Amino acid sequence: MAIYAIADLHLSFSTDKPMDIFGDQWTDHAEKIKAHWLEKVNSEDTVLIPGDISWALTLEEAKIDLEWLHQLPGKKILIRGNHDYWWSTLKKMNALYDDIEFVHNSYGVAQGYAICGTRGWVIPNDSSFTEQDAKIYKREIHRMKLSLDTAMKDGYTQCIVMLHYPPTNDKKEMSEMQELLSNYPVKHVVYGHLHTKHCWKLSLNGIHDDIEYHMVSSDYLNFELKDLKVKTD
Repeated sequence: MAIYAIADLHLSFSTDKPMDIFGDQWTDHAEKIKAHWLEKVNSEDTVLIPGDISWALTLEEAKIDLEWLHQLPGKKILIRGNHDYWWSTLKKMNALYDDIEFVHNSYGVAQGYAICGTRGWVIPNDSSFTEQDAKIYKREIHRMKLSLDTAMKDGYTQCIVMLHYPPTNDKKEMSEMQELLSNYPVKHVVYGHLHTKHCWKLSLNGIHDDIEYHMVSSDYLNFELKDLKVKTD
């Protein structure tokens, strides 16, 4: 059993949103993801998808994209990205498929890990951080704490965290979000949102303060899922 991660699928089977306008690498990107998924993932594996799943505007429109995910092997655990306008209530979404779980002020489970997470937001930085950004950022920190505390209350002793936004700023300074995560038994953090080589240079990867960070935007991964190579106690 393995745990994989990939963000920013940007599926658009019900909308006219061709991604190749952002570069030739996005041509037929869904087929690239599917081919690698079928090559690597089996029914006992889990795939973490930290946001920007579908360009749909409503849950009804998103169902064709979610059905595409449902047809792929493995369990899928999803959080919301900044473009997932179709996101609805957990009750509605979690009733759709038995192999797709949505996390919002909650957590999922894979291989004994609590899979916690929230969308996140822009981290305080020198270039652009407004009062509105600060309000949303504080809310997202609260949601992350709620997710982690719920898992701890239920007895989980190790966590994997999903964020859509990066956990730090462009200077890779320690953030309030990272400080929060350091107070919990978090082993891995996966996140996406960043596109283009310029932004990828700003991403946080590797082990920092005993937590391993993974930037998993689909184009950064060349549309291949990343095996987190998790270890169980």
